[in-house]
Amino acid sequence: MRTTLIFPLLFSLCFLSACERLGVPDPAKDAAIREADARATGSACRHAGRGIEDCYAMNPDASRAAVYAGWKEMNDYMRENNIVEIKPTATASAAASESSSASSSASASASASSH
Repeated sequence: MRTTLIFPLLFSLCFLSACERLGVPDPAKDAAIREADARATGSACRHAGRGIEDCYAMNPDASRAAVYAGWKEMNDYMRENNIVEIKPTATASAAASESSSASSSASASASASSH
């Protein structure tokens, strides 16, 4: 009787140990990935010579604390190693104007189709 209970128990433990492969979301892992992305974004903004406020404006969905931590970390690293800023080829205003023109044309076509 005991052996009949042990095998299903072992099978279920083996099955549950592979939850990550089954696509079961892990909130802690997702939060860590979002924070690492925000830190990398802040670091890239500083390396490109952008101010922290511009970085916040360009990445509204990123955690402000993590963006600042990445920005400050890169700032300290650049000062210690005498690294110069890399000037970005695309400006923040050009990216914002492209997205606003795309959204305005989409809204104009939506209002035209509703009439």
